[in-house]
Amino acid sequence: MPRARLTPLSVTEAGAALIDEIGFENLSMGMLAERLGVKTPALYKHVTSQADLAHRIAIVSMAEFADAIRDAIQGRAGSDALAAGAQAMRTYVQEHPGRYAAANAARPTGPDDPLIPAVERVVASWAAMLRGYHLDSGQEIHALRMLRSALHGFSTLEAAGGFQIDASVDDSFTWMINFLDQGLHPATSSTLGR
Repeated sequence: MPRARLTPLSVTEAGAALIDEIGFENLSMGMLAERLGVKTPALYKHVTSQADLAHRIAIVSMAEFADAIRDAIQGRAGSDALAAGAQAMRTYVQEHPGRYAAANAARPTGPDDPLIPAVERVVASWAAMLRGYHLDSGQEIHALRMLRSALHGFSTLEAAGGFQIDASVDDSFTWMINFLDQGLHPATSSTLGR
């Protein structure tokens, strides 16, 4: 059976699938080459280094992540958008823990890095999720950071098997979202009262 022709995209996609299985921290070019049925040097025709591969995976992940949130909150506002966007993040982290880790580890390499618009799309999706709360721009950045921190912490702990107490994790997640929603409503009230 002939081997599939490799491209930068096919190598990146294979790397993304591999790290979802083995963990981002375990990525190696040798393992990826074995997965693709090639010798390791063949990969360097398509990506310049393992760091380049990880960066490419991060860009793909950010785009997927932005799409997942955008699709989840489509046509929703306020509490409904918050719950749907939060669940989309939780699901993405559960299904793609390696990609999510790669995205969190990546930093832009310069002003033209395609990672920048991918990150901006994620932020825009979260901002759209918060739009129903009518936060002013000064509050919005704090709300975005709070949501990211809470949801990142919960989702990554859950994906790593960090919740060992015999109680429903789904119930805990719902409780957290309701708590965040209640906290955002006073911010809305103070904004509208100005």
